[in-house]
Amino acid sequence: MSAGRDARLLYVADPLCSWCYGFGPELATLLERRPDLGLDLLMGGLRPYNTETMSEAFRDMLRGHWAHVAQVSGLAFSEAIFEVPGFVYDTEPPCRAVVTARALDPARAFALMKDIQSSFYRDGIDMTRSEALADAAGRCGYPRDAFLAALDSPAMREATRADFARSRSLGVSGFPTLALALDGELFLLASGYAAAPVLEERIAQVAERVQPPGGDGRHAV
Repeated sequence: MSAGRDARLLYVADPLCSWCYGFGPELATLLERRPDLGLDLLMGGLRPYNTETMSEAFRDMLRGHWAHVAQVSGLAFSEAIFEVPGFVYDTEPPCRAVVTARALDPARAFALMKDIQSSFYRDGIDMTRSEALADAAGRCGYPRDAFLAALDSPAMREATRADFARSRSLGVSGFPTLALALDGELFLLASGYAAAPVLEERIAQVAERVQPPGGDGRHAV
């Protein structure tokens, strides 16, 4: 990316989306290779506000789905969450935790999201609970009690709903979705899992095809 160009990544995700968990290391690698690119997190809401406990059929579906993500990504998955009595797969609370982290200290928000993911998928911890989310925030350097108070506030609940609405307004229908915001325009890089080298190639393609401000030939990929 040439100097002086305004470029950032927009990551639309849900902490309790298994493909987002699988995609995490690829995104982390991309960010390591491209420190010039900032990262903005937008919560999409995979199963927000769900109130139903998991059925056996749903558990079986998740087992197959998680096995596929594990095979592709090489990440560990635990099935301990399936043994939690009355577990409700509501992804709004962990999304709200990332929104809260972003409001308090955006530099730590991605680390918190990764902690939530590994705690849920690798360790089998119920990360829909406010206390567990506050514990994760504490591990990532947020003041635990202050984070917990903010997490449960009406302001953060409303901010999370606003994230979901923005995600829908962008036409995002699946997670993970990664886009490049370049010179004020948004270009899709991936809708679903993609490896870091593929993402780097797509970023280069966008940069080559999109003229700097004042030029011609703007094209999305």
